[in-house]
Amino acid sequence: MSLKNKRILVTAGPTWVSIDSVRVISNIATGETGVLLAEKLSEEGAKVTLLLGPSGHRCLSKKIRLIGYRFFDELKSKVMQELKARKYDMIIHSAAVSDFKPKQKNKGKLTSNKTHNLVLTPLPKIVRQMRCLAPGAKLVIFKLESGLSKASLIQRASVAGKKINADVIVANMINPYRAFIINRTRKVIPIKTKEELVNRLVKTLELVPNTCNL
Repeated sequence: MSLKNKRILVTAGPTWVSIDSVRVISNIATGETGVLLAEKLSEEGAKVTLLLGPSGHRCLSKKIRLIGYRFFDELKSKVMQELKARKYDMIIHSAAVSDFKPKQKNKGKLTSNKTHNLVLTPLPKIVRQMRCLAPGAKLVIFKLESGLSKASLIQRASVAGKKINADVIVANMINPYRAFIINRTRKVIPIKTKEELVNRLVKTLELVPNTCNL
């Protein structure tokens, strides 16, 4: 499948959830992989929209339609707006989405001279809404884990991909960085760098058929 003129939505970067009016919970994602992917896809002729969180990385290509967000609710809202307003051929969900938020919202600024206990509650999975709103789009998801063996990492990623009906899964770990691209046939491609991931993933996407079933 040629990527030329394909409409592709890419999410990238971290998300924030508020602790109080000035503090947030976030993660260590940089958005670099998503930005590199967006630029590579644009070079291949795709029409790319990039939803980019609070990140130090920025797109160099003016051909990419860039939409910024910071908070979880912003990302959720903008994803829904995009998928309702436009028909996308492919979604690449590389953003590191927050999994939890404080159960109680604190108004104002918490005092810094005392101990505070935060009770966290799970957030909904945005990727599930993506699949519901764009059932015909090819879906690429990223599964980040820590401290697992290669076999456990691949197994968890494969299960997550099957649950969401993803076409391609990227299983990755940090410190040291390593990743694996997994397609629907469960072929596993080992990756050593982000640059290699971008190049191999784009080639994998070009091989994804127009229709396929689990």
